[in-house]
Amino acid sequence: MQFQQGIAGGLELFFRAWMPFQRFVKEVTAHAVPMFQRIDQAGFKLPLDERVLADADTLLVFGLDHNVTGQIATAEEVEAVRGFLRREGTCLVLGPHHDVGASDDLEARNVEYQHHGDALVPRQQQFGLYTRSLIQGLGIPVENRYGLRPARAAGSQKPAPLSVARDLDTKGWLAGVSNLNFHMHLPHYAVTTDDARAVRVLAKQPIDTSRPHPFVQAGNQEFNTFLWVPPSGDRAGDVLFADSTVFNTLFGGDESLERFWRNLATTK
Repeated sequence: MQFQQGIAGGLELFFRAWMPFQRFVKEVTAHAVPMFQRIDQAGFKLPLDERVLADADTLLVFGLDHNVTGQIATAEEVEAVRGFLRREGTCLVLGPHHDVGASDDLEARNVEYQHHGDALVPRQQQFGLYTRSLIQGLGIPVENRYGLRPARAAGSQKPAPLSVARDLDTKGWLAGVSNLNFHMHLPHYAVTTDDARAVRVLAKQPIDTSRPHPFVQAGNQEFNTFLWVPPSGDRAGDVLFADSTVFNTLFGGDESLERFWRNLATTK
């Protein structure tokens, strides 16, 4: 089940791009993948509650809301998701989108803009406040930062292969997966705790270092692109982090991406 906290303009294009993922999951599991918007184009609100969660085992929450809209998860929504995750066999996939130009330094914003190279994205474009507030409410120490351009594989339009921590991937989320898809500005999912047990960074994506960026200038060659927060305490379900673009074909796709979809749909 996908739960969309999204942008009013251009959503139809994104919805069509997610249809292959929906069809794929239905073929693999025989279950349809419904899609909901928390606030649709007409302003109708559908908060996360039992109407959405009662019969779901996997919930994908994509954060495509512009921060300036001030969307915040309510205490009731946070508690509903907590209740969802107390059930055995549940999985929550969180996908706050990029956070371009968060710095107050205008030159730093310009460097970020030149790095990703997408003229359609302004020097400041911050997404995912709703998703970030849900993450904070759940007490998960992760933040979406930046909009980083992946390096490409030599002689290819595909992104360079992921650096996968196979030893940490004990459930096989990335079994048989070598790459996801290419997008010009992907978030770095920063882990904001020193407790290595709390969040497992399962995959990092090499950055296009031919284009300067403050994150690269700080000494980083890769960014965190896929995270797993295993069950802990009264939380019986898994929590994953992956950008929303991973679940649509607007930016390409191949057998490796479909293998990731299959793993997500079938791993328990």
